[in-house]
Amino acid sequence: MLVVTTLVWVLLVVLAQIQCVDAARAGARAAARQDPDGAVTRVTRDVAPHGAKVSVTRRGDHVHVVVVADPPGLGVLPFQLREEAVTEAEDTLGTRAQRGTET
Repeated sequence: MLVVTTLVWVLLVVLAQIQCVDAARAGARAAARQDPDGAVTRVTRDVAPHGAKVSVTRRGDHVHVVVVADPPGLGVLPFQLREEAVTEAEDTLGTRAQRGTET
């Protein structure tokens, strides 16, 4: 019984990690499109595991979306699930291409 319980818990943790990956990617896509901050956070939280913390920052031409969630279970585990997605903001893509063609 202990082995089965452990395997089910591991499966739930893996599924939650996948949700974090998907949420960070969805948020990064929304932020790259220049969606409003509230919309980016809402899209990310809709995909993320329940209770996940979401942060969206922009550093230069890049948008960083970080999703941090507690693993499923009793909440006494010594680790958190964390995923980060980074993308280039769409408003900078055209200017970079133009700069590359000018001499």
